[in-house]
Amino acid sequence: MRNLIIVAILASGLSMCATAQKKAPDQVLKAFNGKYTSASAVKWDHESANEWEAEFKMNGKEMSAAYDNSGKWLETETEISARDLPSSVTETLAREYPGYKKGEIAIVENPEMKGFEIVLKKGESAVEVVVDSNGKILKKEQLNSEKDEDND
Repeated sequence: MRNLIIVAILASGLSMCATAQKKAPDQVLKAFNGKYTSASAVKWDHESANEWEAEFKMNGKEMSAAYDNSGKWLETETEISARDLPSSVTETLAREYPGYKKGEIAIVENPEMKGFEIVLKKGESAVEVVVDSNGKILKKEQLNSEKDEDND
C-alpha cells in the first residue's frame, strides 16, 4: 500500500512537471492572444529550445501557430481540404506529381511568404511540397517512412 501511494505521488509530480513545461512564456502568450483573439481549445507544445507551437481552433478551422521564446511570430498553418486549393495549385500538382494522392493540406503563412503545404503520397513514396497561390513550387521535401506514418 505504501509503495502504491509513493508511485501515485511520483506520477502526480511528473504530470505537474509535464504540464508546467507546456506553459508558454508570457511574451509568447501575449503575442498569440493579440493575433488570435477568438482562438479556442488552445494546446501549447515546446517544439524546440526556441520555438513554441499552439494548436487551436478558430472560425471552425484547425490551426497552429509558432512563436520564438521572445514572442516573435514564426508561422501559421490552417488546415484546409483539397477543394479549397486554387486551380493554379491543383494544376501544378497534377502536372508535377501525376498519380499522387493528396494527404494533409494547409495554408502556410510566415513573414516571408504565404502558400499551401501539401503532403502527396503514391505507393510507398511521400513528398511534402509548398506551392504559392500562382502554382509555383517553393519547396519540396521527400518524407521518410517514419514521418509518412505520422501523417496518416
